[in-house]
Amino acid sequence: MQDLGMFLDSLTSQGELYQKLENGSLRCAACAHRCLIRPGKRGICQVRFNQDGELRVPWGYVAALQADPIEKKPFSHVLPGATALTFGMLGCDLHCDYCQNWLTSQAMRDPAAAVAGNLVRQVTPDEVVKIARRHGAEVVVSSYNEPLITSEWSVSIFKKAKSAGLRCAFVSNGNATPEALAYLRPWLDAYKVDLKSMQEKNYRRLGAVLKNVLETIEQAHALGLWVEVVTLVVPGFNDSSEELYEAARFLRSVSADIPWHVTAFHPDYKMTDRDYTPAQTLIRAAEIGREAGLNYVYAGNLPGRVEDYESTHCPNCNRALVKRQGYVVTAYHLTEQGNCAYCGAKIPGLWPTDLKRVRLHGMGIPFSVK
Repeated sequence: MQDLGMFLDSLTSQGELYQKLENGSLRCAACAHRCLIRPGKRGICQVRFNQDGELRVPWGYVAALQADPIEKKPFSHVLPGATALTFGMLGCDLHCDYCQNWLTSQAMRDPAAAVAGNLVRQVTPDEVVKIARRHGAEVVVSSYNEPLITSEWSVSIFKKAKSAGLRCAFVSNGNATPEALAYLRPWLDAYKVDLKSMQEKNYRRLGAVLKNVLETIEQAHALGLWVEVVTLVVPGFNDSSEELYEAARFLRSVSADIPWHVTAFHPDYKMTDRDYTPAQTLIRAAEIGREAGLNYVYAGNLPGRVEDYESTHCPNCNRALVKRQGYVVTAYHLTEQGNCAYCGAKIPGLWPTDLKRVRLHGMGIPFSVK
């Protein structure tokens, strides 16, 4: 862990999301913890630290880099069928027992995850974009670890990606600040937020505050970002009908057009004491979303077992517009303007303007940085 920390400290740059205080202390604004970082100390994330009154932040490497369908993020209203190049670093500001990406997220806290340091490859923003173009990606996504704590690095890549005509997206726990969202907004098109629970006690257990995540969803939507929300439905943690209704009603209060993905838990990391989420639970959650008035509800990562909740339907005529099975798009019935091809209703999202580029098949292609 010490060797990994020293190595990563050498791959840093001066941060931008912070405020200087007296006596060399800093107030970080990358996430809602707003850590007070004294000289020689680190934030909760362990990767942002105070060096002689200057905030140092991760820079110049990836620990994960993969090209796969954008449906895997998951985004269902962003260029269906497109390839997304997703990059990630190390570290997180939360400590979820059921973390699905714990090797990268918890590498700075858990000795068992420190092996992720072996995956680190130094790379430049230009090289990341070249890799995206080589693999035909139309979107560049910051994910795997928590991207808020590496916002400066993400923006450096997004600037290059935008210049190359690519879309940019964040896959985040939503523990953001208004400063971070304003910093990201000029370079970001889409923001996926994990809404992990509607109970404050659950969020405290994970290391966050529910109010901050709810405000992130509201603020990201108000800023004009395309927002999609995911709830990993964990048996015995957040799967009661009452809590699912509360989540759906909150999203409906922001906008009926926010897509809500309910996805299946699998035992992982420190939470191996419960079973996989049954398909019927996801179907129940999706039905709750529709009953609450959400126009677009998706049940994910159990292909072929969740009825019609993998596909995008027109809320006006109820026709299937984007048919999916798993991460594969099998049919597409939207116009180049993003309207239903059957009744003409406008379907919100970031849709391809060239229908010839919609890919109706294909799975992910993992690869390593060369």
